[in-house]
Parts: sequence; structure tokens; C-alpha cells
Amino acid sequence: MGKRVAVVLAGCGVYDGSEIHESSAVLVHLSREGAQAEVYAPDVDQMHVVDHVKGQPTQEKRNVLVESARIARGNIKDLAKLDVKGLDALIIPGGFGVAKNLSTWATQGKNCIVSKEVEDVLRAFHAAKKPIGLCCISPVLAAKIFPGCELTVGHDTECEK
Repeated sequence: MGKRVAVVLAGCGVYDGSEIHESSAVLVHLSREGAQAEVYAPDVDQMHVVDHVKGQPTQEKRNVLVESARIARGNIKDLAKLDVKGLDALIIPGGFGVAKNLSTWATQGKNCIVSKEVEDVLRAFHAAKKPIGLCCISPVLAAKIFPGCELTVGHDTECEK
């Protein structure tokens, strides 16, 4: 049997959730390598909902788990139920939902707070010395949680501050 990899999503859509192309690419590549992806998301309301045509926030309310289920084709679990013991690795695709729904990085930058469930999962994989893959904006989660962690976030000099 192949590796079992937890993939944590932050909603559905680059501006207010997980980036769909990145999430799909992660799931396709895991499948091609014979790994079994187990998709998780927190059962919380999104920070806000963005109309992806206009690029503007709307008055709608959406749930991160429900929206993430769109990418997972319904095969998704509540992040609160993730148990690191039966899993081999963790991957968190990017998308601004990481900065809005998994943390407060979008509004607080380096002074952000990472959601407790996300922090607990990252710490559990780290303590178990299991691989953690962080795409696009999601490395900010590790930077906040693990003192001395080194990472790259493209060429954005504002992130360095």
C-alpha cells in the first residue's frame, strides 16, 4: 500500500480559499505516485467570501469545510479529526484562504495567529518527524509556529518585515 498523505485545504478559490490549480496538482501528483490523499479542512466560517469575477468581497457567508469539499469531490474530513499516527506526510496547498481562514496573516502579517487546529496538526507532524509540504503562501504557517524556521516566499520584500 502507498503512503497516506494528509492534504489540508482552506476553502475553494484563490482569493478566499485554497488555490484550485495547486490543490488539484497536489492531488494528481500524489495519485500518480501511488499515494492515498486524505483531504481535511477546518469546520469554520470563512473570513469572507470573494466574488472571483469582480475580485471583490461579497456579503455571502461560507464554511471552509463545505467549500473545500468542492475540490475534494466530497471526500473530505473535519481537520479536528486528523490523527497523525496513520499518516505519512502533510501538504498544505496555497491560496489566500491560508492567510484568511487558517491564520490571520492576511490582516496581521507577521503578528498573525495560526488557528489552533492547524497549529496542532503542524506540530504533530513536526514532532513525529514526518514530511511537511507547504505551497505558495502556506510556509508563513511554519514561520509563525516553528522558531528559527527558514523558508522562502518568492521575492516579496514586504514578507521579510
